[in-house]
Amino acid sequence: MSGKLREAENPSSATVTPLPSRMAANAADTHAIVRNPGMALDLGFLESMRSVNRSALERRVGTLTKRRSIKADNQAAWLLRSISLMDLTTLNSNDTDERVRRLCAKALNPLRRDLTEALGLGEVLIRPAAVCVYHPFVATAVEVVKGSGIHVAAVSTAFPHGLAPLSTRLAEIEASVSDGADEIDVVIPRGLVFGAKWQELYDEIKQMRAACGEAHLKVILGTGDLATLRNVTLASMVAMMAGADFIKTSTGKESVNATLPVGLAMVRAIRAYHEQTGYLIGFKPAGGISTAKVSLDWLVLMKEELGRPWLEPELFRFGASSLLTDIERQLEHHISGRYSANHRHAMA
Repeated sequence: MSGKLREAENPSSATVTPLPSRMAANAADTHAIVRNPGMALDLGFLESMRSVNRSALERRVGTLTKRRSIKADNQAAWLLRSISLMDLTTLNSNDTDERVRRLCAKALNPLRRDLTEALGLGEVLIRPAAVCVYHPFVATAVEVVKGSGIHVAAVSTAFPHGLAPLSTRLAEIEASVSDGADEIDVVIPRGLVFGAKWQELYDEIKQMRAACGEAHLKVILGTGDLATLRNVTLASMVAMMAGADFIKTSTGKESVNATLPVGLAMVRAIRAYHEQTGYLIGFKPAGGISTAKVSLDWLVLMKEELGRPWLEPELFRFGASSLLTDIERQLEHHISGRYSANHRHAMA
């Protein structure tokens, strides 16, 4: 085994179809996928994943985004799918309870009524999968979306750097779960990856998973800080071995956030883990996904690499704040042939 890997010493149709029904936010069993129980840390399996060909991944991404063109009614249907896969997010230093209430109101009614009528949605509800907030606003979000089927996600563990003592980070998870969050987005200390301290990283994530209880665990790798696709792949595998329900690219605070080559490396790690264990792991790109066109690129990647099951909110999410506005603008253009100003699409 190489010294670098060894642990360091000391929609695709024009007709919009209803999404699978989901139970009320914060109720038991709100996710349909059998949860990943994790597995023992297997350094041999990790060793088999260490060879990552950046050039090949970049070529593959180039073919995906160039040869797949989604137009007209098909594009509208795929954009509605994008809305249903969003974690609608506000993670600003000036967040307030009122701002979070407005975000939740937008999640409950993401499209103007005239757009839903023109698209012929009828009784079909198209809503984001979750709202994502800081811990102090979890209770507020839970109150507003209760009974809607929209999940409440809390960023946790000293977000965005993850450098607080482990006991503090675990207590933050427990506090968010106690307030009603049913999804927890945690960050890893990136230094554990650089030091190849795989056992320590595994143990920390395993304790985070235990602190989550029934809430689902989304592990943020901070890929923009990890320097290489090899680090991204190995960190992805350790997170899944430790019991992650989702692996997530970024906090949105790094200088480089979600990119398609990084996403491809992560989804191929998900595929390898599924082939090894039989468990389906979710994927969440976040940071810099602000246009409808970019969201379609990600949907194509998921469909081509992992298949149709990964186009459901139980297995794929966008971490997004401004994406919804651009999707609304594109849908209005689809209906009217004209682009509208951003202010016509109210947002928090």
